[in-house]
Amino acid sequence: MARALFRLQKFLRRTQFLLFFLTAAYLMAGSLLLLQRTRLVVQQGSRGTSANQALPVLDGMPGAGMVDPRTLQKPRQGPRLLVGMEALQEPALEQWHSPRWLVSRNLELRQLRRRWFHRFISDQEPMQTVGFRAMRHTAEHKGTYVGCFSDDSRERTLKGAVFYDLRKMTVSHCQEACAERAYALAGLAYGAECYCGNQLPASAAKPEECNSECKGEKGSVCGGVNRLSVYRVEELRAAARRRRNVTYRGCFRAPENLTDTFPASLLQPNLTVEMCCEFCSKKEFPLAVIPGQECYCGYPTERFPLRHGADGQLCSAGRAGYCQVYQTPVQDTRCTDRKFLATKSKVFVALSSFPGAGNTWARHLIEHATGYYTGSYYFDGALYNKGFKGEKDHWRSRRTICVKTHESGRPEIEMFDSAILLIRNPYKSLVAEFNRRYAGHLGYATDRAWHSKEWPDFVNSYASWWASHVLDWLKYGKRLLVVHYEELKQSLIPKLKEMVEFLNMTVTEDRLLCVENNRDGNFKRSGAKQKDFEPFTQEMKDLIDKYILTVDEALRERNFTGLPREYVPR
Repeated sequence: MARALFRLQKFLRRTQFLLFFLTAAYLMAGSLLLLQRTRLVVQQGSRGTSANQALPVLDGMPGAGMVDPRTLQKPRQGPRLLVGMEALQEPALEQWHSPRWLVSRNLELRQLRRRWFHRFISDQEPMQTVGFRAMRHTAEHKGTYVGCFSDDSRERTLKGAVFYDLRKMTVSHCQEACAERAYALAGLAYGAECYCGNQLPASAAKPEECNSECKGEKGSVCGGVNRLSVYRVEELRAAARRRRNVTYRGCFRAPENLTDTFPASLLQPNLTVEMCCEFCSKKEFPLAVIPGQECYCGYPTERFPLRHGADGQLCSAGRAGYCQVYQTPVQDTRCTDRKFLATKSKVFVALSSFPGAGNTWARHLIEHATGYYTGSYYFDGALYNKGFKGEKDHWRSRRTICVKTHESGRPEIEMFDSAILLIRNPYKSLVAEFNRRYAGHLGYATDRAWHSKEWPDFVNSYASWWASHVLDWLKYGKRLLVVHYEELKQSLIPKLKEMVEFLNMTVTEDRLLCVENNRDGNFKRSGAKQKDFEPFTQEMKDLIDKYILTVDEALRERNFTGLPREYVPR
């Protein structure tokens, strides 16, 4: 008994000493880290603007706030000071030493360090409001600057086409994009958004209200908050006409009443395809329809859905009741408006897939069909810069219609109330994900990457993940809608309707037709695609085919449709 008591006392003494030592080490490490961060702030402040030259920045100004919503889910209200390259809030004097302020300050310093090392935002010279007058409007731009105009997001005047680039937007890039799509005007807002059209906005604004610097061009104005910097690009259209993309959609049966179906028409002797497409482009319609020697402009609608094409010889022979259809460079904007949910969603929905299974494309379809942003479990700056604004929203905010995730495992799955499970052929998924890792979302990996040892290691590790991802969601998912990527691509409207209904949303047929007309978005890979190249060895195929059979069996056991036939075996 005495020996046991002695051992207990000895253990307690050692424990106390150990706890004291760990506490002291933790405090010393924290102090050193705080000193290092403070030194970083001082160094950065010395390189930027002094405190008495700071520029007030409104909380609502896009791109001005530097607080990441993933770290600060409840941004503080009130003005901030833009000091050098970072925005820091000035706390009240009585709060300086409160625990809440220390936590907030620590988060801001952590954010400062992250942005310093990863260079999310480049160093900017101090700019006062009057400094914007010196910004270039016409010096290096081919278009003619018209002026600053008010912009109403609910009813835009320049709504022919919409582009986002929250890192590299320039005036020239916007001008060229609008000119190539046959528009006469290009407007920029928030430093990163580009709008095209043919009619000037009705309400002019003060020149100094267009005060947002272009994200990709220092010293140039790209609109402001609800303000458009508008340029005429008519002089660029002649050069752009040679590069303009007009696509032949096919031969279709013409609707019974052409004038009721199409809002614009042109009757002209010796009509040509070029004349009709140019006319419809100026009228801001995505379709040019030519029955015989007449020209009509419009959209895909229930009366004219463009789903069942006819024999092309019927149009070539001038058969009555048939028409040729061309896709003009104009974007169909009936489904491009998107926003966050006004109230928090009661159902937490996941859009789950293995990497490379088309999750980004599915998000594009869902956002344009429903009109609401999708969220993401991750922060992908490249996707955010291209218009997926839900990327920067906290994934548990419930302000988005669904949340992208590649996670598997019981805890990560059970936190969602329901899920759309997107499955793609593993052979295609593995190739797509390998391309993404080595060349980004829209590029292709090089020959060197495919023939390196990285590819076999990638297949060995990722093939099993493809199977386990599906199996885990089938096992732990509470309410699932299984969607096969290949079926979604082949039967877009029916499958998209299923997804929208699963999300408890209702959409019009015309909006779905608009999505179909913009089905690819900006997500087709560019660059040199390898031809006649088989990256999979027989050993890899044997491994992948086993996983395919396992997943197919699991789907059927859960009363879901099995995998498409093209999956198994290769």
